[in-house]
Amino acid sequence: MADTSDSSRTPAQIEADIRRRRETLAETLDEIGVRVHPKTIVGDAKAKVVAGVDHTLGRAYVGVNRVVGDVKGQFVDEDGAPRIERIVPVALVVVGLVGLLALGTRRRKG
Repeated sequence: MADTSDSSRTPAQIEADIRRRRETLAETLDEIGVRVHPKTIVGDAKAKVVAGVDHTLGRAYVGVNRVVGDVKGQFVDEDGAPRIERIVPVALVVVGLVGLLALGTRRRKG
């Protein structure tokens, strides 16, 4: 910036300095106005929420994917072939539960 002693500065230099400072102040005020504008505040808040939800959903997806992989590993061997010795007992339990539910429903209606 120019020399700050008033005796060595010309009126034109002082006016130019004042003009630069006004422009800088106007830019600063514009930035502050944008930052405190309700739309900006709401937009920033929404962005934080979306980022949090994305992070949470990502972690949930990884967890579910791990569980599905573990369950699949119980019913499929390393080669991808089904493990009949594990599938048949589970299928029998499921069929039995469905049968019991069907009988329970029939008894309530009749």
